[in-house]
Order: sequence, then structure tokens, then C-alpha cells
Amino acid sequence: MTNFDSLGLAEPVARGVRATGYKTPTPIQAAAIPLACDDIDIIGCAQTGTGKTAAFVLPILDRLVGKKKRKGFRPVRSLIVVPTRELALQVTEAIKTYGQFTQLRVLPVYGGIDIGKQTRALKRGVDIIVATPGRLIDHMQRENVDLSEVEVLVLDEADRMLDMGFINDIRKIVEETPVFRQTLMFSATMPPKVEELAQHILHEPEFIEIGHRRNPAESVQQHVCPVKQVNKMKLLQRVLKKEPVESVIVFSRTKHRADRITRQLRDRGFSATALHSNKTQSQRQKALKGLQEGRFKILVATNIASRGIDLDRVSHVINYDTPQEVENYIHRIGRTGRGEATGHAITFVSEDEYQYLRDIERHINKRIDLLEYKDLTVEGGHPKPKKPSNGNRNRNRSKNRSQRGKVKNFKSGSRNKKRFKKKAA
Repeated sequence: MTNFDSLGLAEPVARGVRATGYKTPTPIQAAAIPLACDDIDIIGCAQTGTGKTAAFVLPILDRLVGKKKRKGFRPVRSLIVVPTRELALQVTEAIKTYGQFTQLRVLPVYGGIDIGKQTRALKRGVDIIVATPGRLIDHMQRENVDLSEVEVLVLDEADRMLDMGFINDIRKIVEETPVFRQTLMFSATMPPKVEELAQHILHEPEFIEIGHRRNPAESVQQHVCPVKQVNKMKLLQRVLKKEPVESVIVFSRTKHRADRITRQLRDRGFSATALHSNKTQSQRQKALKGLQEGRFKILVATNIASRGIDLDRVSHVINYDTPQEVENYIHRIGRTGRGEATGHAITFVSEDEYQYLRDIERHINKRIDLLEYKDLTVEGGHPKPKKPSNGNRNRNRSKNRSQRGKVKNFKSGSRNKKRFKKKAA
């Protein structure tokens, strides 16, 4: 596949792609789109920033535009379930962009805003819903939405949704859709919980894997700064002044810590804003738009921004706090170096966070290069681990270790008669 024209998309959809200026599909798009257009279930596993959204949006548009619309009320024919409000809006925008010549209706359904407006739109009828699990369940309980005519079900960022505790909501949603449907599941990682879910909701799917699941994007240059906890703010200021930072996401462990870091940066003359779950939807959208448009140089965020946020101007990611979970590290640094760009990821590691760094390096199978700043970073290489005061550290290590390793072949589930087939990248 050398260009989008060779994918055989319906003319209104192909016209929408041409209007965006895209000519060559990414590897995940080239592998997934033909299969999805042939009504085959798919599990797509690829790193963030590789174009997964278009890999399922284009086949959906191609399918729906090719069928004659009924007169009167429009039933929901495609359902896309995503973990966050931000991702719901981004997927909706992609559908509107690619489908601008199709006259298909799309509605984002998420919490944090008045439910009445969404209810009225659902009553008028829509072709495609892009929803977060919680708000969609709310509409289902109020009998505002009927999923009995869904032809295509998409679970995007499936691993993130399960990490956020949406597994029971996902099962309820799937039960309301037809048995004979097409199901597409996309995820940057494939932990056991996602494998188990896939066994029960997909039918003889093709498995597409682009890149290596255990390693972050190769376009990201990774560095680690060993530093005392009390010197982290000073180090952050030094990095922001010395490194060629265009725009940066600073990841914090907690919401209150993110707010404190933001205040401290503003007090020191930096343009910064915060993003976390305590912010309203309008505040979150304002923060993302401000970073994208250059009104803010720094976005201080919790893990809410580690997945499903597509920002193409992020030159650096700084882990102010070392992620406790390996997967969070991979998704955090995946916010930079997207597409053809080169990104930079810098992780601050204090004495009590050293074990997290060891887990990360063991997982990605490489030693992360040191980045040292005189009088701030700890001299003598990687920091030495602090002896744990209780057994929690060892339990965390065991947990992380149990989640690592190669993904096994899927076994047949309630709807499967065969093992999943693997599609070469």
C-alpha cells in the first residue's frame, strides 16, 4: 500500500482524506483498513502516535456511507468507546474531518456537561456515537439510547479503560449490541485483562501488531536525572531554561502536586497550566487548546494526559515524579515524538523512586542515559536504591514483573472457534 487511493475507500470518504492533505497511510492504517473494510474483527496493537484513530474511523465511514439511509429516525450504527472526554472529542473531530462529505451524524457522549443536550441529540438520531463508558451507561439506564442496531463496535485504548476500572461497564455495553456485529479493538499495550476481554467479544479476529510492545517509540530520546526530592523544582527550572523546549508536558503523581508545581512555575515567570480530573471539561479543553496554540508552554498533568491526547507540538515530556507503573511510563513519553517528529523524555528520579526506574529499564531492556546538571543532580551515575521500610516495594516489583513478558496467543472464547490469527506488520 503506497497511498490512500489504493485502499479503495468510498469516494466521499476518500475525498475527505484528500482534503486533510494525507497521502500515505501509516503501517497500522495500511494493515487494518483493508481488513476492517472486509468486515473482519481486528485487534490492533501499536504505539501511541501511529495513526490508530484513522485506522478504524475510515472503515466505519466507508461502511456507513455505502448503505442507503433510512427516512426519518437514524439508529446508532456505530459505537466507539473511549476512556476519556478528551479522546472522545478528538475522535469525534477526526470523524467530522474525514467524513465532511458524507452527511453522517456523529455525537460525542461524555460526562462533566449537561446531559440534556446529549439526550435531545440522541432522540433526533445519530449514525455514530463516540462515548466514555460512564456517561453511556447513564444514557442506557435512562433509555435514551438504543444499541440494538450497532453494526460496528470499537474499543479504543482498551487497556486504559480496563486500568480505569471500566471492565463491568464495557461488558454491559457489549451485551446491548447485536451478537452479529463487527468489533475492532485498539490498544497500545496488551495486558492479560485485555486478552481475556478480547476472547469473549471478538469473532475470529486478525491480530495486527506494529512495532514492539515492550519498547517506547524509537523516536523518543530518553534521559534520567537522579535528584534529591527537595531539588526537583530547581532542576525543573534548569531543564526548562537549558533544554531546547518548545512545549512540554510535566507529569506529576497527584492532582494537588500538579497544581502546586503549576503555581510555582507561574511564580517564577513560566507560562504553565494544569490538567487533571478535578478540572471542569471547559478548563481541560482550554488547557489543551492553549498548549496546542502556544499560549502555554508548559502543561502540568497527571496520568489523565498520558493516553488519548493527540498534541503534535509537544517537544518534551518531563516525569517530575517517576511513574510507579511501567506502562504509565511508556504512555507518558508517547506524548512526544509523535508521527515523524523526534521527542525528548526526561525522568527525575529521587532516592525513593529508584526501584521504579529499575523496573522501567528492565521492561524496555535498556539503560536510560543520564542527564546531569551541576549542583542539582546526584553525582556518580544512577541513584542508589533506598532500602524499603516494609514489604510494599517487593510486592510492587512482583506485580510489575508478573505483567511483563511476551503476550501469549489468544485462546478461543465463547464466540471464538479458532485461535486469533496474526497479521505480519
